[in-house]
Amino acid sequence: MGEADIQGWYFAHRDEPVRETVRRMAALPMDAQPGERFVYGYATDILGALVEEVSGEPLDGFLRTRIFEPLGMADTHFYLPEEKRDRLSVVYSASEGELAPAPDPGGMVGQGAYVDGPRTSFSGGAGLLSTAHDYARFLQMMLNGGELDGARVLSSKSVDLMTVNHVGDRFNWDGGVGFGLGFSVLADLGARGTPGSEGEYGWGGAYHSTYWVDPAEDLVVVYFTQLIPTGGVDDHAKLRTLVYQALDEMQ
Repeated sequence: MGEADIQGWYFAHRDEPVRETVRRMAALPMDAQPGERFVYGYATDILGALVEEVSGEPLDGFLRTRIFEPLGMADTHFYLPEEKRDRLSVVYSASEGELAPAPDPGGMVGQGAYVDGPRTSFSGGAGLLSTAHDYARFLQMMLNGGELDGARVLSSKSVDLMTVNHVGDRFNWDGGVGFGLGFSVLADLGARGTPGSEGEYGWGGAYHSTYWVDPAEDLVVVYFTQLIPTGGVDDHAKLRTLVYQALDEMQ
């Protein structure tokens, strides 16, 4: 992977279309045979390149017209428009108990080339800039079964298929958790051992953000942070406890 210049999740600095990067991936050996084990890798980046190939347009344009505009996600971009430069949140790094602004651009451990980069590589797996408001609208669409404010972007059956476990017991990062089509999925609440509901789905971001959708509680949680590396903070666990505690207090 190193010789092919393909390492890590970060694509924003690449001055080549994502399809060219993915073409180089095709010549590399696989980590495992399909179905043999769960490998957290470039599947979504490859899917984004496939969308470009089939649709005949760059992924940014495809997502804008098919998802962002219909859902009113006006602040979601692969690269930040120049007029929004001053709205980009500062990224921090934690080290030895201290917080400091991360390097700019800094690549995978910094502010990233999301303003002054080449604006060429649209990574399906990582790279979108957004706001908590925009992403909450996307997740509300998922909770609603593919529709929001009269705009349908997915069928309800597509949402059902995306949010069930497809990998059996091969996803072994957390007990009781499987993986669907783009989301981790909670299959066994007791095996995980933290508050939530079976059928809950979500994921997280490289900059320590997290989100989840809990259909049983009609709940969407979006928690955006700008921290890499994190230095081992435990705010995600505290957030989950406080959210579910608040549900009881609201009854």
